[in-house]
Amino acid sequence: MGIWEAIWKSAILGTVQGLTEFLPVSSSGHLTLLQQILGYDLGEAGMMFVNVLLHFGTLLAVIFVFWRDILALFKKPFKTLLMLIVATVPAGLVGLLLNDKIEALFDPASNAAWLCWLAVFFAVTAFVLLLTEFVSARRKKVAPLGWRHSVPMGIFQAVALFPGISRSGSTIAAGVISGAKRDDVAKFSFLMSIPVILGSLAVEVYHLIKPSEGVAVSIGTSGIVGMVVGVVFSAVAGFFAIKIMLKVIRKGNYKWFALYLVVLSLTCFWLNALGVL
Repeated sequence: MGIWEAIWKSAILGTVQGLTEFLPVSSSGHLTLLQQILGYDLGEAGMMFVNVLLHFGTLLAVIFVFWRDILALFKKPFKTLLMLIVATVPAGLVGLLLNDKIEALFDPASNAAWLCWLAVFFAVTAFVLLLTEFVSARRKKVAPLGWRHSVPMGIFQAVALFPGISRSGSTIAAGVISGAKRDDVAKFSFLMSIPVILGSLAVEVYHLIKPSEGVAVSIGTSGIVGMVVGVVFSAVAGFFAIKIMLKVIRKGNYKWFALYLVVLSLTCFWLNALGVL
């Protein structure tokens, strides 16, 4: 892949990652699909590292918007910090135990049905969003975010490790359905992305520096330049996506995202039936 090709493809991937990480439509699902459409391939290890760096771009957006809330985590009585740690545990365990199986399930080289699975999980996210809007519209009382809300949000974040299942959509759904205030849910959902992204980045950096992995060789100069571009675009797009999503959560209107996911799911089934991907 030439350097200019890497730049424009990375710019597209970064923009899509930044938008879809915080909009409830699954960033990992979009990246999996878009990378196949664009023919963006740096090898298995290289692509894994690229995806983590694109997520790092959205992490920068979270830090920029919520830096005051991040600092507040380290002030007594540390309740929110403890809830954040506990809510991260399920995703960490699922990632350690099932990461290879999840990757194999959505690997076009090893699973011919990967696009069908992606379509199914897009549809599942659409259903969850519609259910959330239905419950939210009929709920009379809400409570400040507590343990009975943060624990389900953590469990749903673990489920969202499957591409097509939206992390933000799932965690927000869990918080809203369990009866927490929407603003509290939104803020906590965005903060939950920080330890997950940092953990994934740490694992990939470990693989990068292991001589036996050879990730740096597979990436190359054009790949490195593309990564930088992707991170920048991901951070900028993520910033605007957070602003949009905060307004959406306050209104509790998720049906248009659900409609988009239904159309995307049907498109994936159609592409698979035609053998296009």
